[in-house]
Amino acid sequence: MNAKQGRIRAALLAAGRGLVLSIAATAGSITLFVLAVLSIAFIPLGIGLVTTPQVLEAVRKHANQRRLLAITWSNVRIPVPYRPLPKDVRSGFTGQVERTTLMLKDPATWRDIQWMLVDMTAGYVVAVLAAALMIYPVEGFVLAAGLWRVFTDDRYWYAFVPVDSQATGLAAAALGVALFATGVALSERLLRAHFVIARSVLAPTHEQELALRIDRLTETRHEAVDTAASELRRIERDLHDGAQARLVAMGMNLGTIEALIEKDPEQAKKLLATARASSAEALTELRDLVRGIHPPVLAERGLGDAVRALALRLPIPSEVDVELDGRVDAPVESAAYFAVSEALTNAAKHSGADRIWVDLQHVGGMLRISVTDNGKGGAVAGAGSGLNGIERRLGTFDGIMAVSSPAGGPTMVTMEIPCELS
Repeated sequence: MNAKQGRIRAALLAAGRGLVLSIAATAGSITLFVLAVLSIAFIPLGIGLVTTPQVLEAVRKHANQRRLLAITWSNVRIPVPYRPLPKDVRSGFTGQVERTTLMLKDPATWRDIQWMLVDMTAGYVVAVLAAALMIYPVEGFVLAAGLWRVFTDDRYWYAFVPVDSQATGLAAAALGVALFATGVALSERLLRAHFVIARSVLAPTHEQELALRIDRLTETRHEAVDTAASELRRIERDLHDGAQARLVAMGMNLGTIEALIEKDPEQAKKLLATARASSAEALTELRDLVRGIHPPVLAERGLGDAVRALALRLPIPSEVDVELDGRVDAPVESAAYFAVSEALTNAAKHSGADRIWVDLQHVGGMLRISVTDNGKGGAVAGAGSGLNGIERRLGTFDGIMAVSSPAGGPTMVTMEIPCELS
């Protein structure tokens, strides 16, 4: 009975999500498709040079939102294939021309436009069907309950059943039961089919994906080298300013103790106490430094327990759900740990949330992590934000990050790293 109820709940959830997608296809895809086509058409008049970058950015956000829903609702992964814009793009009208040219040269831009056309047609039909199979049966049940009496002057059709009596009302209910059973069996599959259709258009070709992968690996290699150099400088600075200074002071105190131990034993005892305190502080700083490089709890107990330990130190109540049947490689484990740490720190500092949820699982060869808070939302991944640092850290291992943070919240940061469990 529980399994049956679970299937019905999952089908009803898929129906609700299908309804949301159908609204997004009409209100979002149709509007943005028209704006994009008009904006590109007005480029020769000069107007399009001003509007096209903004419109195409909105199109990309719309497509990325669908990518996020695909992975979170149906576990369908759609790559993000956009070419990054150069950092030295100029401002003003010349910069607008350059941004427009670069975005129109990106094949992903034209795939987005094609996808919106598909989304408002085939995608809409599949999404509506996922919802209708669970919603339309309600009308049959209501007709059988006596609503058919309202339509006394004219015959009312429920699908192909003409309803004009209690008997035909019961026939409508029987049809509703059949449609409901069909919806329970197919709604989740139809929802997944919607995202598979989107992936078939949005995903780059094999050659394009290889070219993007080469560019991405080149970029992440440089970022990994820069990150490693920055980390070494941080360690050197922390050692120089912290533990090393304390050890030098302790050595000087020991030298003074050696000279005073016979002449002034009391002063020597005081200096010994100071040296003991300095050694304890130096040991604490060295432990903190080691923990910042590779936390002992991560090495000893794995990613799940290490993230639980992180959550316990947060000032905000947090829940951690771990579904890992093994451990991943140490470098990936370390990257995932520090990515979660940074996401939790961002949420604690900036979200205004009073609850945080962390989910870790391994699905389809992917370590998937989501950090969700019920704060004010509005988080954006970009230059200068902590989320950008997470993205760079994951990119070293060919990982990806998606952020959903509408105004008013909630905020969900989803991270994926390809790996295998041992």
